Amino acid sequence: MKPKKCKIRYFHRMVILIFLIIIAASTIINGQSSLEVTNLRTEYKTNPTGIDIVVPRLSWEIISPDRNIMQTAYNIKAALTEDNLESETDMIWNTGKVSSEQSIHVEYKGPELQSGRRVYWKVKVWDNKGQESEWSKAAFWEMGLLNSSDWKAYWVEPDIPEVDTISNPCPFLRKEFEPEGSIKKARVYVSSRGLYQLFLNGKKVGDQHFTPGWTSYHKRFQYQVYDVTSYLNNERNAIGVILGDGWYRGFLAWSGKKKFYGDKLALILQLEITYENGSKDIVISDRSWKSKTGPILKSDIYNGEVYDARLEMDGWNRPEFNDKKWNSVIEKEYSKEVLVASEGDPVRITETIKPVSKFLTPGGDLVFDLGQNIVGWVQFKLKGKAGTKITLRHAEVLDKDGNFYTDNLRAARQEVQYIFKGKGEETFEPHFTFQGFRYIAVKDYPGKIDLGDLSGMVIHSDMTSNGDFECSDTLINRLQKNIQWGLRGNFLDIPTDCPQRDERLGWTGDAQAFAPTACFNMDAAAFYTKWMKDFIADQKEDGRVPWVIPNILDGGGGTGWADGTSATGWADAALIIPWTVYRFYGDTRILEVQYESMKAWVEYMRKQAGDAHLYNTGFHFGDWLAFATTRSDYPGATTDKDLIATAYYYYSTSLLYKTAIILGKQEDTKDYRELRQNIKNAFQKEFITPNGRLSSNTQTAYVLALAFGMFPENLKKTAAKRLAGDVKDFGHITTGFLGTPLICHVLTNYGYTDLAYMLLFRKQYPSWLYPVTKGATTIWERWDGIKPDGTFQNPGMNSFNHYAYGAVGYWLYTIVAGIQAAPEAPGYKNIIIKPHITEQLTYAKAKYHSVYGKILSHWQLEGGKIRLNVIVPPNTTAQIHIPAGSVEQVLENNAPLSGNQDIKVLAVKDGQVILETGSGEYIFETSND
Repeated sequence: MKPKKCKIRYFHRMVILIFLIIIAASTIINGQSSLEVTNLRTEYKTNPTGIDIVVPRLSWEIISPDRNIMQTAYNIKAALTEDNLESETDMIWNTGKVSSEQSIHVEYKGPELQSGRRVYWKVKVWDNKGQESEWSKAAFWEMGLLNSSDWKAYWVEPDIPEVDTISNPCPFLRKEFEPEGSIKKARVYVSSRGLYQLFLNGKKVGDQHFTPGWTSYHKRFQYQVYDVTSYLNNERNAIGVILGDGWYRGFLAWSGKKKFYGDKLALILQLEITYENGSKDIVISDRSWKSKTGPILKSDIYNGEVYDARLEMDGWNRPEFNDKKWNSVIEKEYSKEVLVASEGDPVRITETIKPVSKFLTPGGDLVFDLGQNIVGWVQFKLKGKAGTKITLRHAEVLDKDGNFYTDNLRAARQEVQYIFKGKGEETFEPHFTFQGFRYIAVKDYPGKIDLGDLSGMVIHSDMTSNGDFECSDTLINRLQKNIQWGLRGNFLDIPTDCPQRDERLGWTGDAQAFAPTACFNMDAAAFYTKWMKDFIADQKEDGRVPWVIPNILDGGGGTGWADGTSATGWADAALIIPWTVYRFYGDTRILEVQYESMKAWVEYMRKQAGDAHLYNTGFHFGDWLAFATTRSDYPGATTDKDLIATAYYYYSTSLLYKTAIILGKQEDTKDYRELRQNIKNAFQKEFITPNGRLSSNTQTAYVLALAFGMFPENLKKTAAKRLAGDVKDFGHITTGFLGTPLICHVLTNYGYTDLAYMLLFRKQYPSWLYPVTKGATTIWERWDGIKPDGTFQNPGMNSFNHYAYGAVGYWLYTIVAGIQAAPEAPGYKNIIIKPHITEQLTYAKAKYHSVYGKILSHWQLEGGKIRLNVIVPPNTTAQIHIPAGSVEQVLENNAPLSGNQDIKVLAVKDGQVILETGSGEYIFETSND
């Protein structure tokens, strides 16, 4: 029977080959190319308006149905109008045909860019098969205001009396103006001290929230740029702005402090108008503006909002409004040097969720359940008599008796109160606050509320969804969803630790632990690039890195622990996150920009460690929230902090050494090569016995030392065996924030993948799936936020939306599904597909949209056979590992590998057939023949 099967397969293969030849011949005859250029981006964004990067980088993707497509050349054209792209004489930049594979981060090298200038560009490419693409569709970028002198507007403060100790009503500002002709285009540049919402002629401008975003306000304020051409008319116009406390002067952290950055809210706004006749006009914030308070009696990020609709001022943001009783504004001489263009992803409403049920709790609360723990707010549409009130409280969980639980919010009220004006159905959502919640408790409202009357508005930094993972286990799929929801809930302009209690800060340790997982699930390049600039802004002169960025915990934030800086595993985010962005996106510029900051932190550690090369001074969090018990003989998995600190000292020095090589810094390369070896020698002498035992015999100690390469070569296997033995003895994970992201990777790398899977599939506390069995819809801060008996952990620190432990998602993508980037080729230019298949799953699938295009790894187990579907994007190559004992056992598209011109066999090693391919879709299957 075997010869007959081979003949049939050979016949099918020949039919497919002939069909492809006919298509290719038809394409050549018709003069058409199957090569297409798409997804043009400037600095990671599609058609960005208002950037201040004077040498922007351009990227594109290639689409082709053919296999093994590599770009061999490109041609970029740029002009100041789209029409001018067709005119050789009117272009500002034409690269000509450049022989290069580069399709990401190609630097603009045309004339110097000017403020407000829009540049259109397009690209065509050639491939290794002699094909030439058509020109892409045109894309553009538009510059912001590049110099402080470009700002003609003044900072203005509302001239409104305020009470110093409370959250004051939100000020409303307005200005009317008349154009001097027919408007061709209009741009508004705007920022604020505090948050703002902008209106033109009664319409809210843009769909962004929490603008201008949170930066290190002492040194940086972002501004936004809006194309408002369609908002204006050629007659009278009105600008309206509402200001909110936000992070600038609202309550921050747990000490009850407010006004961290300043006492007064302020606005700066510049509207630039170009008329059809070519003349220009400008409308600015200055002393001619008016200000007044209105219906927003308070709006605070932690505590919520109070809104009295009876105080609404109809038409306040439209022309011809009577503002004679409004107050003036005060021009202020605040610096304009601190104004920078927005670089991250804007915060938007990305989803609306309706409640799935409503009920009365045993305590008598009327509660609505969204079915998902979200970050955002509630929108409602209800009727009420004038003066009628509704109060909304927000919680993540119910207690074991089914009652509304808010103790874990600490001092954050998370409460929204609305007073009706009594004019039909009223629609409301708050302005400058957000809540972390699944459950909504309604009180004070006398009427009936149906499920359809309330909506949960989901907000977060609107990053592009880049990846997903799924498998045959429903609990792991829920874990993956929890990871993604935790990311969405905590990536709100900065990566926060939690979104609900009186904290919500940019904790650096959480962020570095989760960064690789974040980059697999979202395009986080621009998000992290923006945030890292605040590392530079807030880093101390001696190199210390604050615990939180932006830094609002100088002096330790009242903890009494330390000065709020230089905790290893936290401060090392200064190196780990730029390195992660480089690895995922092939971005060397972030290394260049952050290099001095990276170096400063390593140099600070060097100074602390001295000639002993052991970092054993200062405050460190250690392996935060590691497994603890009440047993007298084993209080918990406590890892010595000096061991952890020295391990991170070595790891960050290693990253700095690699970065110096990439950037061509020869002296630093030599220096840090020697330094890291000295640290390694000191670590081995201080913490490792001659038999390979660590002074701290914990999972985290072995994980860090093995992951960072601290053991001598002859003791690595022994150390890995000790780690595996500890995991077997406990039967569960004992790691905290620093050990958890790495433990499954280390076990896998040293041949203990079965134990890594054991940890993944475990359902009892402590484990990743235990919270899932308790109904979690996001990742928890603690392994046992809800204990097995239904009681809660300490409410002082018990968030139910805390992404750090979700770092296991990186292992799901890279090991279970097997999508990895080759070490020598960042950005997934060279891909490794190496799934670790387990019989506990019947399939696993991961997709990831890299800077080059879609990558897919999808394996299935059926009847003892393995089927592996792989997609490799054009302009990349892949090394594919297939579990099989011989080449003859592997089929591709139901045909033997022998004679397949698209696939090269590299090796058969350790039960793996290792192949090399170019782009295309491949379907492999192992045969038992």
